[in-house]
Amino acid sequence: MSQYRSTDLPLSDCKFIDLPKIEDARGNLTFVEGMNHIPFDIKRVYYLYDVPGGSDRGAHAHKGLHQFMIAMSGSFDVVLDDGVNEKRFHLNRSYFGIYICPMMWRYLDNFSSGAVCMVMASAPYDEADYIRDYGEFREAVGVK
Repeated sequence: MSQYRSTDLPLSDCKFIDLPKIEDARGNLTFVEGMNHIPFDIKRVYYLYDVPGGSDRGAHAHKGLHQFMIAMSGSFDVVLDDGVNEKRFHLNRSYFGIYICPMMWRYLDNFSSGAVCMVMASAPYDEADYIRDYGEFREAVGVK
């Protein structure tokens, strides 16, 4: 029997989150606080940049990791899949992002020139937390 079920982790748990935006004539400021703006403590931050045109990133799921992605510059799409349903999110502003709960298959595509994707994660890197095979992912969430 599967450790996870797709009904335990609905795609609707993954959502856009608006961040505070302090507007000023000298330039705007936005900030993110773990367990305040996003539903986890931030343990790691990394970013993707210089992604060649037509390339995609991701194509995996995390067993327990929570993530929050922001387009710091440019734009890109995040496609999330719970094993049954798929939804595309377009990120193009630095004052909102997408929360991604565990056990969601994800890939990123449609990167604009100069796009920078910043990711905040709930834990340090752990290869054992990854599911890199889509068939294995579907089996883990109880989808045949």
